[in-house]
Amino acid sequence: MKITKETIKFCIDTLVVEVAQKYAEENNIDATNALRHIICTKTYEVLIAPESYLYLESAEYVFDMLISEEDGDWESWLAV
Repeated sequence: MKITKETIKFCIDTLVVEVAQKYAEENNIDATNALRHIICTKTYEVLIAPESYLYLESAEYVFDMLISEEDGDWESWLAV
């Protein structure tokens, strides 16, 4: 089975939405503000780069990366 660019984009978009929803819930903010925050992170930058294959991971995995980045825990961020 060949993974198309459209499939990759769908996976990335879905992950972004799921992570934004979880971030919004955890921080008691609305999803729009959560999304605004997320798109300014290194985690997002890596996620939207198809060659990183991060889109194949779970939303929980990406969320953990985001939290590690926010905490300044780059060692954990790189390990995740």
